[in-house]
Amino acid sequence: MQLFTEMTKEELCAQAAKARDIYDAYLRQGISINMARGRPAAPQLDLSDPLMNLTKADTGFKAEDGSDVRNYGGLCGIPEARRLFGEIFGVPADNVIVCGSSSLNLMYDYISQCCSHGALGSSPWSKTEAPKFVAVVPGYDRHFAIAEHFGLEMISVPMTPDGPDMDLLEEVVKDPSVKGMFCVPKYSNPDGITYSENTVRRLAAMQTGAADFRVIWDEAYVVHDLYEEGDELANVFEIAKEYGTEDRFVAFASTSKITFAGAGVAAIAASDANFSDIKARMTVQIISYDKLNQLRHCKLYPSLTEIRAQMKKHAAILRPKFEAVLNVLHAELDGCGIASFNSPRGGYFISLDVNVGSAKYVGELCKACGLTLTGVGATYPYGKDPADANIRIAPSCPSVEELDTAARILAAAVKLAACKELGADVG
Repeated sequence: MQLFTEMTKEELCAQAAKARDIYDAYLRQGISINMARGRPAAPQLDLSDPLMNLTKADTGFKAEDGSDVRNYGGLCGIPEARRLFGEIFGVPADNVIVCGSSSLNLMYDYISQCCSHGALGSSPWSKTEAPKFVAVVPGYDRHFAIAEHFGLEMISVPMTPDGPDMDLLEEVVKDPSVKGMFCVPKYSNPDGITYSENTVRRLAAMQTGAADFRVIWDEAYVVHDLYEEGDELANVFEIAKEYGTEDRFVAFASTSKITFAGAGVAAIAASDANFSDIKARMTVQIISYDKLNQLRHCKLYPSLTEIRAQMKKHAAILRPKFEAVLNVLHAELDGCGIASFNSPRGGYFISLDVNVGSAKYVGELCKACGLTLTGVGATYPYGKDPADANIRIAPSCPSVEELDTAARILAAAVKLAACKELGADVG
């Protein structure tokens, strides 16, 4: 395919007319396809239906320590659940607290506590003049929403193929008013990038102006490989110990995209000091979380071995969906010079960057055609992509056939937007 920027006006108009014909044909079909969020599809949820059938005969309602999971107690979770998540995080079970169903809720709560009471005896973040938080971009809109909710001014640091731009980040965090950062270190949302070991090491070693700087280490996709050979993420807690910065990192994960998205189990992993701090305020907040659900999960998935077997079943469902989108994007956009996109090895998203200044128009065209995407700009703080270029694609929920259609609509919209930016009449 010839670069659009090298085409004559007539050639651009011809490309626009061809894309318009394809787009209009889909427009007339009255399509309704939703790729706005990374929701598991029903066949994925069906994989965990046996959780619903476990009875007293199956579980005895007793954890391995003999405690009755129907009763109060066990603030930090049942022993087998703590051990399971310890395997997932790569930390001892004693450094894990197993909670309710939502890791996002746990992250919100941790930031709330830091803002109101500080971290490990530090001054509350809310007492800092103009407290700030690093936003790795493009990134996860719900992370940004938490920071915005608590009045933490966001400073954008761009992603690279190895993770955040560490040269820039190391300068930004010298400011003592910068209190922390959110990140998704494996299969990042939306780029699908896994941080290199060098990046993890630099995050642990960097000098921060704030002694209470915290990295919210969101391991949302830590076991979510699409292929047999997935990415490997270095163990941040092991590396941090080398630099004496293990208190800097607080990790979060859940089974939301392993079992049931609305009824899974979430957990926190933290250093000894952070663990004690978090446990102390939880003692005031709640007596215990849903240990019945923890026990059900541990009966079906007692170790990381069973979790990985479960995730291979998820991958068998998800992989053809990702490939359906990527095959169309490669066929339609490679060599045009008007878009770039990732080919992730795992996670839940494909990140598409289109010509600067045209993403919103692409979104409008898709919406008019019945294709719902994540709101353009959502992958940046305050919903404003300064380049108006990034579009997050979530292939998990629609069928393969729907995704082929969606990708063709999207490709036609990208071409129309590019032609318009380059001065062609797109109709």
